Amino acid sequence: MTRLWGVRPRWRTDVLGDFFCPGCGGDRNYRRQHGRRWLRLLGTPVLPLGPVIGSVQCTSCHGRYGVESLEQPTCVRLGGMLRDAQYTIALALLAAGGTAHRAAREAACTAVREAGFEDCGEAQVLAALAALSGLGSELYDAHGMAGGLAVELHAVLEPLAPHLAHQGRERLLLQGAAIALADGRYLPHERDALAAVGRCLDLPQSRVGALLEAATRAPY
Repeated sequence: MTRLWGVRPRWRTDVLGDFFCPGCGGDRNYRRQHGRRWLRLLGTPVLPLGPVIGSVQCTSCHGRYGVESLEQPTCVRLGGMLRDAQYTIALALLAAGGTAHRAAREAACTAVREAGFEDCGEAQVLAALAALSGLGSELYDAHGMAGGLAVELHAVLEPLAPHLAHQGRERLLLQGAAIALADGRYLPHERDALAAVGRCLDLPQSRVGALLEAATRAPY
């Protein structure tokens, strides 16, 4: 039987966009909406009763989620953040160890290409390194890293860290360690740079030390 009366919200769309849908488990389109509860008679709204909390509706599964779901990056965005992280770590470690050793340059360039920048060669990497090292030269972190790179590490890694599993954050640190070890033992500035990477990735200091020690025994 058809209900004579009931209370249901009436929604209005404010924004359209892309998000990671918790229900679908992937990138989907969404409608961000606000609404008002209405008393309905035979399905027809007849009396407004008050506003309801804004929400996000997936256009595929039609699930409705809180607006905080928009804080989760899409798969595409997360992939871009990860590529930027690998790229920035490679530059930071190359800067810390110097560009004089060919093995270190090659290791950094390999890391950059594996991150997804296939057309980025040594000339491009060194040009980007020079540009970043010259930015904000009045700013230095507690370990003496050039201002542009120090700022870039914080800007790129800290927003990414909450969205990576512990193993993913450790893997990023170890990729930096491989660059540092490409031309021999860790230099003091390389250890400082790796410690900064660990802090930005919210890894415990003790775990960072253990990983860096284990990396010295890994075959590269």
